[in-house]
Amino acid sequence: MFTEKVPLKLNEKERDRMSMFTKVGAEAVAATNNDGGAKESPITSFKSGSTYKVGVKSIEDVAEYYGYSIYKKVNTFVPKNPATRNARGFIDANPTVWDQAADLLYADAKAAKEAGATEDAVKKITDEAYLYRGKQRFLRAFFDLTTGKDIVVDLSPKQEKTLKAVIEKYAKKLGSIAFELTKTGAGQNAVVALSPIIDMDEDLTDAERANFAKIGSAPFDLADFESCLYVADEEEQTKNLVVAGFDIARLGLSIGAAAPSNVAPTETDAPLDISPDDLPF
Repeated sequence: MFTEKVPLKLNEKERDRMSMFTKVGAEAVAATNNDGGAKESPITSFKSGSTYKVGVKSIEDVAEYYGYSIYKKVNTFVPKNPATRNARGFIDANPTVWDQAADLLYADAKAAKEAGATEDAVKKITDEAYLYRGKQRFLRAFFDLTTGKDIVVDLSPKQEKTLKAVIEKYAKKLGSIAFELTKTGAGQNAVVALSPIIDMDEDLTDAERANFAKIGSAPFDLADFESCLYVADEEEQTKNLVVAGFDIARLGLSIGAAAPSNVAPTETDAPLDISPDDLPF
């Protein structure tokens, strides 16, 4: 995973802790859950039907990451030691065991194609390979006017672009305009929206207006993003490959005990469309 430089307000120690993100703050804008200790994680549920009245502290309160998961089998995680990626998101070095599994399957697909296999047979292999690839995701922070606390929502690239466009449109008025953040639909048909609240006197409660008045008192701490994702070391990633059904012996790996069962996936773990542009051959 190629880690861009993060904003200068993060010190060296904070940058090291946040190496799971490919881009943070301004870099994530341009790119268009582990144990967080005693501090409460700001990550919040953002399922279909969700509605939040929010303020936006900064357009740069965003982080890009690459998550790995298998729908209904393995929940989304980020590797403890992620692969390095170039500016386009392609892996340069240090591939994880999941990246290696994907590469093996893509090689199988290429060999099958060269051997004259049918398109359906090749597609079946590439579909499986795609499941093991890291998928680009974004975390974006807002200020919840109901609770008076920062919240973070997990977004697809398309959803992040939608919200970013609205924030950019009102960038000069963030200190005077509140928004309604919503999500409708499900799976790949899910739609997010960020709509300005025009009449704040009528559409916000006294408590929400009081919280909005505090929006400029404390910027969002970008280091809080680190508490929003589940981090897996190589041993756990290997066990997750077994759960997903991959033959880890092909990678020269083994585990001493049966892999544990995983809990039900979150909505963000829904399978993604496979584009021919994603294939390495």
